[in-house]
Amino acid sequence: MDGKATAASIKEEVAERVAQLRDRGIVPGLGTILVGDDPGSRVYVDAKHRDCKEVGIRSLRVELPEDATTDDVLAAVRHFNDAQAVTGFIVQLPLPPQCNTDAIVEAIAPDKDVDGLHPINVGRLAGKSTGELPSPIACTPRGIVELGNRHGVDWDGAVVCVIGQGQTAGRPLSLLLTHEKINSTVISCHIGTRDLAAHTKEADVVVAAAGSARLVTADMIKPGAAVFDVGVTREPGEDGKTKLVGDVDLGVREVAGYFSPNPGGVGPMTRATLLVNVVEAVERREG
Repeated sequence: MDGKATAASIKEEVAERVAQLRDRGIVPGLGTILVGDDPGSRVYVDAKHRDCKEVGIRSLRVELPEDATTDDVLAAVRHFNDAQAVTGFIVQLPLPPQCNTDAIVEAIAPDKDVDGLHPINVGRLAGKSTGELPSPIACTPRGIVELGNRHGVDWDGAVVCVIGQGQTAGRPLSLLLTHEKINSTVISCHIGTRDLAAHTKEADVVVAAAGSARLVTADMIKPGAAVFDVGVTREPGEDGKTKLVGDVDLGVREVAGYFSPNPGGVGPMTRATLLVNVVEAVERREG
């Protein structure tokens, strides 16, 4: 499953919606708050601003030093909460250890939370399993489901093994999958799971989001299953430079019916669905 090509198609659709809004004099604006200069976070935030430029969304950024305090970040959050030009914004995670991530995420105005991580937005997803899906939905889970939809993965009634219960991927994905619009049966695996392979082998879909390099191997996958590699680990290469390694060993390709690699799979979809969330926030506001 080619996340890059699918994300490109979504960006074309977003660009059309942005153009329609601009014709009405409405310009969507995405804000980003980056603390420190983690290479991965820097690359990711820069890519988000390039995406915005491609589709016609205004983008604004606040960058704070590595030693920024919780109060420093909260001040930036309040600035974007109040800024009329910013219709939605994100705080790039993870934050440095001295920052209180929960307090910072909770300070984001829920209607400007285009990452879908505010407790109110997560609660809307958790509290309702029928009717229309709430919005916004966390970008990575939304990207996973959409990537599968556009490549023929049948989520309806599927047994899905979600490995990892992180704030941005595993936990909100488990909630999303059980909504009637997706209608999957979820096996939620985590650090306390005793026999991971026993669960993955019975799954129609496996989503590996644990951040443990090559955790999932070919002998753990049911033939024909769909596999999404989401977790990322940085490993030093032979040239001394770090490289990105996913949670899924590449030998899984020989067994899986569908395979979303990492990098090149869910990552571009996460960025594309962020743009969708930005546009939807404006459309909700404007009725």
